[in-house]
Amino acid sequence: MRAMNMKTLISKTQLLPVLMVAVALLLTAPAYAAAPGITGTSFNLTAGAAFSSQPDGALIYSWGYGCTTGFTPTFDPPVSAMPGAACPTMQIPGPTLIVNAGSTLTVTLTNNLPPAAGNTSILFPGFAVATSGGVGGLLTQEAAHGATVTYTVTVPATAGGTHSYYSGTQGDLQVEMGLYGAIIVLPATTNTGACDNGVHSSNSLAQAHWQETDFRLAHAAYNHAEACYDREYLFQFSEMDPIIHRAVEEQVTALSACTAGAAGCSLNVPTEPYHAVYFLINGRSMPDDMDSNYGFAYPHQPYNGNPHLHPGELVLLRIIGQGRMQHPFHEHGNHVRILGRDGNLLLSATDANSLAGPALFTTTTTPGMAMDGIFYWTGRGLNWDPYGHNPGSSDVNATLPCIADGNGYNTLGTSYNAINYFEWCADHNKALEAAPFGDVAGGGPVSLPDPNIMALGAWYGGSAYLGPNATVRAVGSTGTIPPSGTVANSPTGEAGFAFMWHSHNEREITTNNIFPGGMMMMMLVDSREFVIDESH
Repeated sequence: MRAMNMKTLISKTQLLPVLMVAVALLLTAPAYAAAPGITGTSFNLTAGAAFSSQPDGALIYSWGYGCTTGFTPTFDPPVSAMPGAACPTMQIPGPTLIVNAGSTLTVTLTNNLPPAAGNTSILFPGFAVATSGGVGGLLTQEAAHGATVTYTVTVPATAGGTHSYYSGTQGDLQVEMGLYGAIIVLPATTNTGACDNGVHSSNSLAQAHWQETDFRLAHAAYNHAEACYDREYLFQFSEMDPIIHRAVEEQVTALSACTAGAAGCSLNVPTEPYHAVYFLINGRSMPDDMDSNYGFAYPHQPYNGNPHLHPGELVLLRIIGQGRMQHPFHEHGNHVRILGRDGNLLLSATDANSLAGPALFTTTTTPGMAMDGIFYWTGRGLNWDPYGHNPGSSDVNATLPCIADGNGYNTLGTSYNAINYFEWCADHNKALEAAPFGDVAGGGPVSLPDPNIMALGAWYGGSAYLGPNATVRAVGSTGTIPPSGTVANSPTGEAGFAFMWHSHNEREITTNNIFPGGMMMMMLVDSREFVIDESH
């Protein structure tokens, strides 16, 4: 995924083919991912105002949590591994707080919102909280303008998973303006024995072989042997109504000289009727959410939403519904097996050692709800060989063996060194094309599209196969697909599969009613030799 800031409209005919084909434009540079944040037991946060950007060019006046000036946070992943890591005094979402189970947190909040905004606060649902300082509010102690309040948060020793935090003061307005964030609790015991054996050990060996860095925050999401994972991503879904934001900006400007708490120094902004037109993943809309973490173009929106994975890797999805709307988010390529909700493992009623979370077609979030789930992709069920093997070929990439383990996958011995590690062996050497024109033998279930159809667009990678030179092996002497010059990466280079992940509410995949945009991103499946670089 290259760093880009696409502000121009992409036509619907260009975008649709990316559901199951290689996305060349997105594969030309290292991928950017992980679940970055700040870690420790003491956090000095501020609530402030700034502008967030949207792909249609709009700058939206917003509020958000950030790091207080003078507070130097510890980043996880560290700055040395993730260059550009920063915690500004205002960001959307607020800083992701990465903490350990059994710890006691001190969160000091300074209210740097405009005087007319009044008090502000933080709620930590699901945790025991004591407060000091501040003034009494409806739900918790609040910080008055220019003042502070301190929250002491006790994280149980048995805790784990993903949680939300957000303003407890006039939530209909302050959460809408951007005052929300995530807490990731690392379990006290991460089952390193269970999580570093078997397939997890092979996945780690494969990543090490191809010189990838392990950016997991832990080895398991919860203290449970079935909560192991190989990669992780955090997605916070929210929305914005610019009419509300514009009204707040106008009133804040008009009252900029007023004294906080004085008569008339307060906002009177209606939050109904509500009509959101910006739909956000980690504070950004598509395609901005596929730019790098801590990208210079997004000084107040540091986190992206751009998942990458290799076949067979168990990917932990940390998902939070922020804001006020329900978001039915669909992850193409597989269901998501839910581990827990709001930090609570979903266990069997008859066997406390067995997980009982559902496999969801859409991970539908309600406001404030968090969930953790496992996603993976293997190619099983495609009914063709996604690596384009051909036993009669002279190309080494087309003649790799596939030796099935007890579950039918190519994972035995040193297969983690091969680009087809975790191939579903039942489809090995099975052709895709009914009428092949490349390196794969005939007899397959479908015919590939005409290489000269320009409607496939610049995001069509040119191959239905994974791996190096897959495009060339697919098309043979007919040249690149699409015609040369419309694909960003070399046809002899890496090719992967792209799946659109998006809201199933059609309005939510637009930016200010323009398609495509909003609550949408691409999940990219790369074969093993392609290094997924999560350092940005």
